[in-house]
Amino acid sequence: MTIQDPKDIVAAIKELVKPGTQITKPRSTCVVIGWRKRRGEDALIYKMGRGSEKGIAESEWVHAFEQLQRAGELTGYWFKDALVGCCKEGKCNFTTIGGVFVLFGFATYRGNGRYERPAACR
Repeated sequence: MTIQDPKDIVAAIKELVKPGTQITKPRSTCVVIGWRKRRGEDALIYKMGRGSEKGIAESEWVHAFEQLQRAGELTGYWFKDALVGCCKEGKCNFTTIGGVFVLFGFATYRGNGRYERPAACR
């Protein structure tokens, strides 16, 4: 899949990541519930195990995808500084973003809180 405009990442996620989809993370998985409001905008809502629901807003997806395209990687440090509200809700939002990008083939998990864009996507 090719995304020309970073804003198109949200439409792609809405189309392909349906409720019930399992997102693989480095140490666990989460299950997509659907889309609801978070931080004043539509957000992908998911749940880990029996834990509380977490969510990643549309603008946060766009910002993360822009960073992946521009820098070639996403790091936990970048996430903490750039997506403050998303991080405050839970650091697990970072691995969910990364897990969705891995699902699409846009990133590979490299360990130590780092997702990298594969050479084929550069």
